[in-house]
Amino acid sequence: MRLAIDPNDQNFLEQIHRMCGGTIQEICEAAGVTATAVRQRLGRLEAQGLVIHEVVRAGRGRPHHVFRVSDEGLRHLGENYRDLALILWRSIHQIEDESVRSAVLRQVQDEFVRRYGRVASDGPIRDRMIQLQQELTNNGYDVEIGDGELPVLRENSCPYQDLASIDPSICEMEADVYSRILNADVSLTQCCLDGHSSCEFHVKELTSSETDS
Repeated sequence: MRLAIDPNDQNFLEQIHRMCGGTIQEICEAAGVTATAVRQRLGRLEAQGLVIHEVVRAGRGRPHHVFRVSDEGLRHLGENYRDLALILWRSIHQIEDESVRSAVLRQVQDEFVRRYGRVASDGPIRDRMIQLQQELTNNGYDVEIGDGELPVLRENSCPYQDLASIDPSICEMEADVYSRILNADVSLTQCCLDGHSSCEFHVKELTSSETDS
């Protein structure tokens, strides 16, 4: 998922990219803001790995720092997979052979499990949920764990809003992925598509018969 940054920082990053980098003074002149404001924005973007700086020595003058968009920053600026994701998802569901379609969807699910599945398959269920939360958070999800009769994994924003709006089955696939990762019974009990402010997944331990099967 795309890294969430302040919209003003996003515009600032785009401007640095259009300039092909520059010194603080050059950036100040291009952006029309003070050096203090530029340094603050550069500091935030460097901390996120989106901007790097290098020391340039030219002639006999003092060396100066040039700030450029990092490789990670370039990936961030080009990260807009919405249309491609919609096209691919529609194409999968247009596969007429049900066995082939099911196999492709299973492969998609397997890839999600491999990506986010660095979670111990045993131990307390809450510990497993915390591990999954950390993996998802590291990939840009806004996720928290809530308490209740059953532990709850809560997504404060839908990561697949456009896809889910045309095919809600992706929500059930997400629950299946979490179930496999956590080695637990995971059910979607609340969804942003229904007007809620978050998607909630209730998690409970598998019974011995379910584990054996």
